[in-house]
Amino acid sequence: MRIDTSKLLTNAQINDLAVKSGYEYRVLKSIIQVESGQHGFDPVTGKIIIQFEPAWFRRQYKNWTAVTTHTNWQSNKVGNQAAEWKAFNSAFAVSADAAMKSTSIGMMQLMGFHYATTGFKTVGQMWDYAKESEYNQVLLAIKWIKTVAPLDLAIKNKDWKKIAYYYNGANYLAFRYDSRLLAAYRLTRDYLQTD
Repeated sequence: MRIDTSKLLTNAQINDLAVKSGYEYRVLKSIIQVESGQHGFDPVTGKIIIQFEPAWFRRQYKNWTAVTTHTNWQSNKVGNQAAEWKAFNSAFAVSADAAMKSTSIGMMQLMGFHYATTGFKTVGQMWDYAKESEYNQVLLAIKWIKTVAPLDLAIKNKDWKKIAYYYNGANYLAFRYDSRLLAAYRLTRDYLQTD
């Protein structure tokens, strides 16, 4: 399956989003690169890129003890998209709402439980918006970032450790998230009006 190219994000759109947000183009592009390898949709299936997070599902779903037999996603780690979707679909069958809230989606891997802070009444509405385009996926993440003042400031100041902490949590060092952001930044060229 080929992805509809109108759904793909251009460098011009990244620059536009960065300028409107008060960010440097290279910083925003680096975060996109580290979070998703610059893919909001799976090149094979065309589906939105996801990572189902069982630990969050346990928090979101009130009857957790009733679903302990669903082991195909309890031990799920970051994996290929076929495995992620299998785990997600299994959890979705138990509780659609909890499954969507417990999954990070798109280019910026924004968690579904941020739906209200990004302006949506339901998590399903947020997902539908993200499925429309990679531009929407990045815009959603920026809307959330703007609600976290220390993260917004860290992005403006290129404070990689604070970006890593506020974007990925206190365990960011285990994944060298700050170092990966800096490496991506150093490899990213300034925006050139070529697309």
